[in-house]
Amino acid sequence: MTDQTHNWIDAKGRSVPDHLISDMDRDIEEVVRSIEGHAVALMNQIARFRGHSFDDVNLLTDLLYDKYEAKRGGAKGNVSFTSYDGKVKVEIRVQDRVHFGAELQVAKDLLGEYLEEVSDGVPDVVKALLNHAFKVDEQGRVNREQMYALRRLKVDPPHSKWDRAMDAIADSMRVIGSKEYFQISVADEHGRLRALPINLANAYETEGAADG
Repeated sequence: MTDQTHNWIDAKGRSVPDHLISDMDRDIEEVVRSIEGHAVALMNQIARFRGHSFDDVNLLTDLLYDKYEAKRGGAKGNVSFTSYDGKVKVEIRVQDRVHFGAELQVAKDLLGEYLEEVSDGVPDVVKALLNHAFKVDEQGRVNREQMYALRRLKVDPPHSKWDRAMDAIADSMRVIGSKEYFQISVADEHGRLRALPINLANAYETEGAADG
């Protein structure tokens, strides 16, 4: 990138005279900037496509409610529409963002006590799930799906500490928001619907970019 004096600006923010720039650096700059321009234009196009698609699906949903003279209430939920021949499906999925509070540590301690008391009577599947459910990722978050799977387990014989741990997990879960996901699936040569690998969830439009 160059400044108003046509000098080049390096990665440390320093101004470098044009005559010191090598031909290779000029070629790299041209190619990288060209790719960036096309990428930004494509991202903007995807973002606009996402917005129009959400509007179209929501319009179809409103028409369905009008048909049955029903009132659409509350937050928008999961909905899908399939083409007449069944080969294309468009769906909106709403996924809650869940935060686990301090009660989760209580649940972990209770489950530790449960394991000590039951010892050899704990099935391997329960041990494996317990080992995975409380592991955190790089952001310090537990695996929500593993936690849901843990809550669905029923131990035999029943145990009060297991039950209290499950109550603590349920109390720890707080919905802090939700995110809508737009997915388009198309039938392959075997008739199986496969999602098109387009990242619509994180698409956003950049100001000042040319239309692609």
